[in-house]
Amino acid sequence: MSRYKNISVIKTPSGKRRFASSYISTIPTSDADIYIITTSVERLDQLAKQFYDDEYYWWAIAAANNIGKGTNTRLRIPPKDVIEELI
Repeated sequence: MSRYKNISVIKTPSGKRRFASSYISTIPTSDADIYIITTSVERLDQLAKQFYDDEYYWWAIAAANNIGKGTNTRLRIPPKDVIEELI
């Protein structure tokens, strides 16, 4: 499921098309969350593929942890069903 599915496309004053800004809801914590310690070689898209079987959910891990990339840090991995409810 694409997180861009319900985002409007707008036209800039110069005539270019782009996606409108969207805001990600706060992802609630749950007992089903998984916590991991990442290494310097792991990327959020790789972690999303491992835990959700879909690399496009990288943004959910970033939003749940308030980060842009995961290196040498503790990360919370919310359950996939919680993410899909937010979309």
